[in-house]
Amino acid sequence: MKIIYAKDYYDMGRKAANIISAQVILKRDCVLGLATGSTVESIYKNLIIQYQKGDVDFSGVRSVNLDEYVGLPEDHDQSYRYFMETNLFCHINIRKENTNVPDGMAADVEAECMRYEDLIKELGGTDLQLLGLGHNGHVGFNEPDDKFPLLTHCVQLKESTIKANARFFEREDQVPGEAITMGIKSIMQAKQILLCVSGEAKAEILKKVLTGPVTPAVPGSILQIHPNLTVVADEEASSLL
Repeated sequence: MKIIYAKDYYDMGRKAANIISAQVILKRDCVLGLATGSTVESIYKNLIIQYQKGDVDFSGVRSVNLDEYVGLPEDHDQSYRYFMETNLFCHINIRKENTNVPDGMAADVEAECMRYEDLIKELGGTDLQLLGLGHNGHVGFNEPDDKFPLLTHCVQLKESTIKANARFFEREDQVPGEAITMGIKSIMQAKQILLCVSGEAKAEILKKVLTGPVTPAVPGSILQIHPNLTVVADEEASSLL
C-alpha cells in the first residue's frame, strides 16, 4: 500500500490525475476503471487540462465504469453515463465506442450484470481502477453486508447511501433505490487500484478501511490485501491515519 498525502481537494485531484496520465502514457490502449461522484470531479478536471496541453492522448484508451443507477436513462442528468460525458468524455479524445457504463434501463438487469462482467473479461481486466469511498465504507455500490459480493450485480442501496446522494436530486425520494455495480472480485482483479478520499467527513471511515479488520461490514477494507493499492488523501481525510 502506498499513501500519497495531498494538501487539499484540488491537490488530491492533481496528484491522482498524474497517476492516471502516467498509466495512459505507459500503455496507450490501457483499460481504465472509472468512478463518479464529487471526489473525482477534481481528478477529471485535471485530466482535461493535461489533454488540452497535449500531455496525454486518450484515443486508444478503453474504459469501464464502476456502476450505474437502475431506472435512469443515460441522458438523465443524474445518470452516471451523463456524469461521465459531461465531466470527462466530451472534453477529451476518448472514442465513444471505447467507453462502457452499465445499462441502467436494461429490461433484464441480471442479464446486463452478466454481460458487463463478460465485457470486463473480454477487455483483459482493468489496468487501473479509480475508486472513491462512501461514508459507510462502500466502494462502487458494494454496501456493508455479511459477505463480499464477488461479480457485477444489482444492489439495494442503503438508506445512508441514498441520503448521501440525495443532494444531487431535487428530492430524496427521486434517488433510485437500486444500482448495478462491479463486485468486489471485479474490482480486486484490477492490476492497480487508486483510492481517492477528501474531506474531514471521510477521515473516520478511511482509518477503518486502511487500518481496521478486513470485513464485509466495511467493504473498502478488502483493499488492504490488494498488491498494488495507491491511496491519495487530502489533509482532512488523512487526519486520523
